[in-house]
Amino acid sequence: MRRAAGSVRGAPLFEPEGDGPPHAGRPLAARMRPRDLGEFVGQDHIVGSGRVLRRAIEAGHLPSFILWGPPGTGKTTLAAIAARHAGARFVPISAVSAGVADLRRVIEDARRTRAGTGERTVLFIDEIHRFNKAQQDVVLPHVEEGDIVLIGATTENPSFEVISALLSRSRVYVLRPLADEQVRAIVRRAVADERGLGGSAVLEPGAEDALVNVANGDARVALNALELATDATAAGPDGVRRVGIEAVRDALQRRTLLYDRAGDQHYDTISAFVKSIRGSDPDAGLYWLMRMIDAGEDPMFIARRLVILAAEDVGLADPQALVLASAAQQAVHLIGLPEGWFPLAEATVYLALASKSDSLKAAAGRLADDIERTRAEPVPLHLRNAVTGLMRQLGYGQGYRYAHDAPGHFDPEEVFLPDGLAGREYYAPTEIGAEADLKRRLEDLRRSVRSAGRARTGRTGGSPPGSG
Repeated sequence: MRRAAGSVRGAPLFEPEGDGPPHAGRPLAARMRPRDLGEFVGQDHIVGSGRVLRRAIEAGHLPSFILWGPPGTGKTTLAAIAARHAGARFVPISAVSAGVADLRRVIEDARRTRAGTGERTVLFIDEIHRFNKAQQDVVLPHVEEGDIVLIGATTENPSFEVISALLSRSRVYVLRPLADEQVRAIVRRAVADERGLGGSAVLEPGAEDALVNVANGDARVALNALELATDATAAGPDGVRRVGIEAVRDALQRRTLLYDRAGDQHYDTISAFVKSIRGSDPDAGLYWLMRMIDAGEDPMFIARRLVILAAEDVGLADPQALVLASAAQQAVHLIGLPEGWFPLAEATVYLALASKSDSLKAAAGRLADDIERTRAEPVPLHLRNAVTGLMRQLGYGQGYRYAHDAPGHFDPEEVFLPDGLAGREYYAPTEIGAEADLKRRLEDLRRSVRSAGRARTGRTGGSPPGSG
């Protein structure tokens, strides 16, 4: 008999072993939870033979660590196996439902147990990213003192969601989505194992492939779909349920997409979308666009990113890009989904195929550097509007040269920058697309300025006369 693991709620993670039928009412995924590293499938990069975490688990020397990865990749199971190998009490709580009182109760119980019997306690916090700073602070001193071994599980980037003090005392292990063949192995074991279906069902040709495809690297999804499809299939004369491809498809009508509109999947996917368009790949752009739409992303968020991309990455190489992206944003706001897909797709393809220039982004960097390192010089007097008599008396607007009075509506002798920055050139156009014409125009203007040899001192003083 294996000792049942402890829990705040009193429900063991593992059921006692025995020769009887599977525990009635327990989901297939729970019944098939691996009991040791020999049954654990996947994550060889952290628990494969010779890996540091595996050696620590097998030796029973558990440090505090955090498991970061998508759902259904074995975070809870691995934590339980680690505690079992170490001979420690395993106390799982969920940050969704537990609070500070639950944490304090577990920690106090762990301290008493450690003082009385020397037995360690593994506190497993599922969804640890849902605990706020104050809740995480409750755990910190007891991790430092060794009262508990903390194992956290999160689907969110812990560098953003877990306090730095707790991170510095924990190792972070990244779990990956299961490969299709690993999901397939888990499904086959569930069909054959007495804890699972025990041979009472078989998967017809194509059904197993459909099940693996539905899972999308999530073992829990695969097992839940298998159980639902099996329950929906009538047994044959021999008592065996022959689960077909249609039953699997009906069990889960659509492939499970890993997407969290407030988390890493949200940011990773929009990053892939933007980089695909920047890299002039309309096919990849459309793929990531559909992934976001299919997962329920806010279409206005996508539209805003397209507007930003049009100005930042296409820029003046194709000024029409910003017009089209803005029109797409307005169209999506007006019509919504599903028809809003079309203006988003149109903008995606146009921006991907447009000429690209980041000259304005580069100019922004040069401007930021100058603004950071130079004094905030006052606006030159001749550029200020003289709207009162006092302003005129102080020299506001004096000497300003009206551009439209000059030949070609351009006066090369006029000065617009403060004295300290006179002659600075921030905008450096490329020779790509429409920006090539702008470059030629700018070069002509700057050439005129240089040939005019205009004075750059004694003209742009910023302080009114007698203001010292």
